[in-house]
Amino acid sequence: MANVSTASAQWQGDLENGSGTISLDSSQVFTDTPYNFEARAEHSASITTPEELLGAAHAACFSMAFSLLLSEKGYKVNNIYTQADVTFAVTADGPAITKIHLKNQSKIAGISDDEFQKLAKEIEATCPVSKALASVPIELDAELVI
Repeated sequence: MANVSTASAQWQGDLENGSGTISLDSSQVFTDTPYNFEARAEHSASITTPEELLGAAHAACFSMAFSLLLSEKGYKVNNIYTQADVTFAVTADGPAITKIHLKNQSKIAGISDDEFQKLAKEIEATCPVSKALASVPIELDAELVI
């Protein structure tokens, strides 16, 4: 069964001076959240960016897929924390997402660090968001917390 999730964005004005809003239409977790181009170049505490939203999706997908794989292998999942740092840069080819750095800390009972690293690397390559972002270099730092 396929599930369709819907989000929308509205933009007004030119790129440098314009702004818009983003809404998660399916869940309505947030609506009319502001975004603009300036926030992509400079961090803002109150304005999101497409890269931040992409990072949230990637971190959530990695964590869920990792939990599933670990559970299927018989491990008890206590806690999985994943942070995604998404790099946006203006390159010779234009604006681009140039790298995603996943930072994971997980508390998993009964697993060796070697097995943990192997499974983390497997999920980094196979979670649905990672597959959708196959053209972007993805780095993974996974730490088993005891």
